[in-house]
Amino acid sequence: MEQDLGRPVLIEFWDFCRANSIRTLPYIKAWHERYEGSGLRVIGVHASGFDPSRDPAAVRAAVERLGVRYPVVVDVEHEIWGLYGNLGWPARYLWRQDGRLFEYHYGEGAYDETERAIQELLGVERPLLRPLRPEDAPGAVLAIQTDDVDGPYCGRYEAGGVWAVLDGHGSVTANERTLAVEHPGCYELISHPRSTAGELRLLVSDQVRCYATCFTPGLA
Repeated sequence: MEQDLGRPVLIEFWDFCRANSIRTLPYIKAWHERYEGSGLRVIGVHASGFDPSRDPAAVRAAVERLGVRYPVVVDVEHEIWGLYGNLGWPARYLWRQDGRLFEYHYGEGAYDETERAIQELLGVERPLLRPLRPEDAPGAVLAIQTDDVDGPYCGRYEAGGVWAVLDGHGSVTANERTLAVEHPGCYELISHPRSTAGELRLLVSDQVRCYATCFTPGLA
């Protein structure tokens, strides 16, 4: 941070095995592309919450696979996490040019607010990014989704999307849709246009381990 005094810095805590981090990532990447030339520094802090994302080599592979072009610190022992007193994934902290905290946000959403704050610090003004999903639009009303479940899950749920944290090489089948598993990560199994009540039938092949089944919000 001392090397970046004189320009605003956006810090993003994330984990490539967490659905909400993956859903937020396109906005962080876009801000890097849009505002790096105006002086913004973006730094990712990868702090794992699942065993498959604890390996620094797996993080490097995920960064390459996901097309992340800004620096990423692998916070193996959650040391930076502790210094920030961070509360969860994803979390973003926007620092002023003089090293003082200007804005922060936990979880998904508030993308317009963060981009306006970036523009204010940089002294630029341009149209904001369009929402990537209907539930990201300002003022969108979201339904409360089913809580995440450790390991594979079969049963009823209510959500806008269903994800699974997977590792190994093989396949999973969710309600007759089969996906290949070729690397550790969070895989989207089901996507609904709005929050939907459904029943999940998840089959995991012998060569794949499912660490968690996760649910993301949808429009009410």
